[in-house]
Amino acid sequence: MASPPPPPPGAAPYGDPNQHAYQQGYAQPDPHGQQQQSPPPAAGGYGQVPPYGQQAYSQPAPTQQASGPPPQAGSALGPHGGRGKRRGYAEEQYDFGAGANAGLTPAQNSLYAGQSMGGYPNTQEQQQSQFVSPMGGAPPAMGAQGGYGMPQGISGAGAGNIAAGGYESVGAPGIGGVTQSFGQMGLTPAGGIQKVQSLNTLFTTDLMQQPFNVAELEIAPPEIILPPNASLTPSPNANCPPQYMRSTINAVPTTHGLLKKSKLPFALIIQPYTSLHDAEDPVPLVSDTVISRCRRCRSYINPYVTFLDHGHRWRCNMCNLTNDVPQAFDWDQAAQKNLDRWQRPELNSSVVEFIAPQEYMVRPPQPLVYLFLLDVSYGAVQCGLLATAARTILESLDRIPNADRRTRLGFICVDSSLHYFSIPRDSSEPSMLVVSDLDEPFLPIPGDLLVPLAECREGIENLLGKLQDMFHNSQNGSSCMGSALQAGHKLISAIGGKIVVLTATLPSLGAGKLENREDKKLLGTSKESSLLQTANSFYKSFAVECSKNQVSVDMFLFSNSYQDVASLSNLPRYTGGQTYFYPGWNATRSEDAIKFAREFSDHLSAEIALEAVMRVRATTGLRMQTFYGNFFNRSSDLCAFPAFPRDQGYVVEVAIDEPLGKQFVCMQTAVLHTTCNGERRIRVMTLALPTTQNLPDVYASADQVAITMYFSHKAVEKTLSSGLEQAREALQAKLIELLITFKKELTVSHLGAATPLSFAANLRGLVVLFLGLMKHVGLRKSAQIPTDLRSAALCLLSTLPAPMLIQYIHPKFYSLHDMPDSCGLPDPVTGEIILPPAMNLSSERLAPFGCYLIDDTQVQFLWIGPQAVPQLVQDVFGLPGVEHVKVGKTTLPHLEGPGSEFNERVRAVVEKSRDHKSKNVGSITVPHLYVVRGDGEPSLRLWAQTMLIEDRTDQGVSLGQFLAQLKEKVNNS
Repeated sequence: MASPPPPPPGAAPYGDPNQHAYQQGYAQPDPHGQQQQSPPPAAGGYGQVPPYGQQAYSQPAPTQQASGPPPQAGSALGPHGGRGKRRGYAEEQYDFGAGANAGLTPAQNSLYAGQSMGGYPNTQEQQQSQFVSPMGGAPPAMGAQGGYGMPQGISGAGAGNIAAGGYESVGAPGIGGVTQSFGQMGLTPAGGIQKVQSLNTLFTTDLMQQPFNVAELEIAPPEIILPPNASLTPSPNANCPPQYMRSTINAVPTTHGLLKKSKLPFALIIQPYTSLHDAEDPVPLVSDTVISRCRRCRSYINPYVTFLDHGHRWRCNMCNLTNDVPQAFDWDQAAQKNLDRWQRPELNSSVVEFIAPQEYMVRPPQPLVYLFLLDVSYGAVQCGLLATAARTILESLDRIPNADRRTRLGFICVDSSLHYFSIPRDSSEPSMLVVSDLDEPFLPIPGDLLVPLAECREGIENLLGKLQDMFHNSQNGSSCMGSALQAGHKLISAIGGKIVVLTATLPSLGAGKLENREDKKLLGTSKESSLLQTANSFYKSFAVECSKNQVSVDMFLFSNSYQDVASLSNLPRYTGGQTYFYPGWNATRSEDAIKFAREFSDHLSAEIALEAVMRVRATTGLRMQTFYGNFFNRSSDLCAFPAFPRDQGYVVEVAIDEPLGKQFVCMQTAVLHTTCNGERRIRVMTLALPTTQNLPDVYASADQVAITMYFSHKAVEKTLSSGLEQAREALQAKLIELLITFKKELTVSHLGAATPLSFAANLRGLVVLFLGLMKHVGLRKSAQIPTDLRSAALCLLSTLPAPMLIQYIHPKFYSLHDMPDSCGLPDPVTGEIILPPAMNLSSERLAPFGCYLIDDTQVQFLWIGPQAVPQLVQDVFGLPGVEHVKVGKTTLPHLEGPGSEFNERVRAVVEKSRDHKSKNVGSITVPHLYVVRGDGEPSLRLWAQTMLIEDRTDQGVSLGQFLAQLKEKVNNS
């Protein structure tokens, strides 16, 4: 951990505020605790002291999250609380902006004077907005659905770049002025040539001289700038928004040679759903079952086709074949009248869903089926898993999708035998049937084991209410979960559905038997990768069999001991499921019980798609090469999902097989599926990207978030095939390769001067993201990480959608004690809770008197400094002093009465940070909250500090050292 520098000469220690030497303009306390009048302070926080060697600022800089009006400079917090009053949290008080949040916004902070954000200059526009587009236009704006809006005046995807009367490309306004600003700051277009380019302009930045700012990770991807008249209509939704599909490069090289020369990957990041429920994921629906597809390549009609022959025919934008327009395309069957085709969703929206006609069905739509395999062995009963799971299912019966009243449920309990439950329709009394034959498990009766929820509700409720009592005296410590999976497959394979496994015991009997192979001597060595491999081939072969019969498996793994996540996670990996891991879980801790109950209930409520297949098509010359994610690759380009989850993302690597002659190319993802309500649908997403013959265009359009997600999947693949060390080395080697390529191909040689570590401004975040990936619990070198924990982390690295994956690699870090007064309160316009500005992940930001939140989407740490003043501790925890704060897994108390406002705001920030909907992802995860004291439990403190990836650790380098290593290797190349 990097230690902060010593205080400047003359400054007293932070712990003794009475001795602190006040500097220019600070409010000075008199002996009675009353402040003397000096320049009026801004709304402040809890006695924050200016970071060493920094000035205090009289007004907080505006942030992107805090979109409400900034607090007025003269507002104050009184000692009795209240939003507009100044609170005396220390014996002296300081101007706001002097704490950890001080150095966050370049626009108003002299620390960033003359510096740029993300390599973009501090222009006048940036003073007003915090972000500036590399094109020099207005800043990218978040749309209502979280999509990225377009700078004014820039022609491109999503901006409606044509009109009925024909649009002209507007180009990039003000590019000359921006280029001039970059030149003055040492940020120049590639090659040093200042000229207007038709695509994104490439700007070069020095990674060593320009400090990384976390806000750069929030900047929208580079613009997709298509030629004029590319799409049929001027719809703002003509191109796919990045939350559904995004590319690692937003300008495609015309040849394979140019792509290879760039060393950049060409891959698509696909997330077909942005929510667990359809109501929160509105997509235009074509309900008339009129679906027009290309006869040759089978692409769906989309905003980038061309109409010919007076609109009677259309030319495919993928393969150029001319197709007939269906007769019903311009006819409203329901109203029996002509339809304006230009209003059809598939011609205006890049993301659309079709209701499929009969020919898209091999069989009638299957009902939603949930088969629960419940561990009832001694370990599962003692930790409270059985009781909590049964109660959660019981309380979630109304949340399980059942609009068509066809949803079916079944239950099998597992110890050393299989316990089936027959639930007759004409009786509310279930009966248990026990099968001890594990070699060839059979179904004891032909029916009543899988029953309709609507018709057998009373019997199901009765069974769930009695489960705990049935097994509460169990002393059986064995588990035949492999055999139970075979039996469950036999029960539902004729229909298909989802097997939900809840287990706290290692399978020790029957098929798929596993042994405890955890060997601490191997951890941190080259042989550790063997522990991450599957121990029994049953789990791969059985998963493939499940996929063929439309059976998906979800694993909920709870254990205080070894669980072999590496083996068991194969079942979800090949069947479109997910692995959820709860280490050390026990229902006697309310935090554990509540977390699982909320997540499991949300899991059951998700409107999953059934018997789904996904295919990605592209313009002639492009080929889908490699697919990453949880599914089974049924053929070269077809991914099979027995159940299509709502909380996962996928990566598809694209190859350029032949030169691309068009000005732009298109890629289209189609997901054919049955909704959980029995409707056959097709979700189609179309992405158009311009082509280029210039290497600078490729680099200027590269998307650092998409690139990181691609290499996250590659690193997991490398770990499982070659080992952890090889995966880390491959990541560093790739970064060096990109830097060398950029230096040799895209920068002017610096003769007679120190060679800077140059890179594209839009890719500045790659260095810290790759460092975060190498230091991540799934990949970092350590002899202290249990194999199960590492395996579970690898599962998440290969399934999380992009917004969550980036935060999992690079956690959010907020300062709470000095957050602006608007934070933790609803935005007056959007109603969303305003979060504090995020900070760089460095321990230098941790003041000993501060309070901070660190959140990586899976776990949250609330850090309280050892010198936190009693008033801060009182306002957050309701305790008299920091020594009374209990560390560890906890829930923040709800304080009431006068002075409780700050507690409410902190709780609001913690809860908002957990909100996945605002990130445009579906997720059931509710992270645990751990309270960490700066002088508390060492192991907990060290765990929290592993999130601060810019620090030096035992086995890893700091960000500064990492940059120095990269510069040395690049210059020696």
